[in-house]
Amino acid sequence: MCKEKLVNRCSWVNMKNPLYVQYHDSEWGVPLHDDRRLFEMLILEGFQAGLTWECILNKRENFRCAFDGFDPEIISRYDDIKCAELLNDEGIIRNRLKIKAAVQNSSAFLKIQKEYGSFDRYIWGFTDGKVVYESCDIRTTSPLSDQISKDLKKRGMKFVGSTIIYSYLQAVGIINGHEKDCDFM
Repeated sequence: MCKEKLVNRCSWVNMKNPLYVQYHDSEWGVPLHDDRRLFEMLILEGFQAGLTWECILNKRENFRCAFDGFDPEIISRYDDIKCAELLNDEGIIRNRLKIKAAVQNSSAFLKIQKEYGSFDRYIWGFTDGKVVYESCDIRTTSPLSDQISKDLKKRGMKFVGSTIIYSYLQAVGIINGHEKDCDFM
């Protein structure tokens, strides 16, 4: 009988939540270049502020439905009626400021796409397309997240502080922050 190989993961993974394990193993830290998914992660990271990523991850499918598949064109046209509808949606985080920021950020995202040809080109341009390797237990911000946060704020985005952007950079694989003993490093 074959023994199942033990897999080492980052210590923050809740092994009791299969969704979280799957996210760690197949998404977190994997370089992402699809603009729609980059936008989704940016919006979700903003909603995470003050909460846990696990909370957001558990509601991600509800967010996708409520936010029209994270289509920035559609979200940029949300009006007060749609925002009120979102505030009443128990499947998502019902925070007026975060919902308003998602709408505002979608417009800024579209402007960045137009200026750079894609958001991917913009965000990966900060590292010349290269992945930065550092263990996730080192810090919660970096000079890179400071720089990107400052630029996004200048472009009119909200809920894009350096800590949120650092988490975002890890989530989309610009920073590979797996712990040194993690098999996914």
